Amino acid sequence: MQKQEVYLESLEQTKIFASKLAKIVSLGDIITLRGDLGSGKTSFVQYFIRSLSEENIEVTSPTFNLLHVHQLKSLEIWHFDLYRLKNRDEIYELGIEDAWNNGVSIIEWPEIIQDILPKNRLDLYIDFAKQENARILTWKGSGKWAELLLKE
Repeated sequence: MQKQEVYLESLEQTKIFASKLAKIVSLGDIITLRGDLGSGKTSFVQYFIRSLSEENIEVTSPTFNLLHVHQLKSLEIWHFDLYRLKNRDEIYELGIEDAWNNGVSIIEWPEIIQDILPKNRLDLYIDFAKQENARILTWKGSGKWAELLLKE
């Protein structure tokens, strides 16, 4: 598994990174997001989805619903927030396998399903930095993502 780290000085740099990532995803891709509360996971997803949308769509955290599906012109984005998930098996009721087969899956707080996640995925870790809106983003990839990380 390949690993890279990038320092994002501002929300604008986070937006640029998310937009670049969004342009290389394809059907079946899985991206996990880890980080403390308030670290910017949902903001990252907002930037990611909006960069793929032809409209200025509303992208909110699915904390209470656990899942929002965004039907875009080119892809379906399944945005999971598993913070409130009590039991790993509940993920099947949300249609995780459909997400893996029919769209792009972005999963916040994936720790509870770590043992069932496919190996071919991109894991993002967002950490606070000393500067107010800065973040340290670490990315690890396997499968297709490992090859892409080597190119960066």
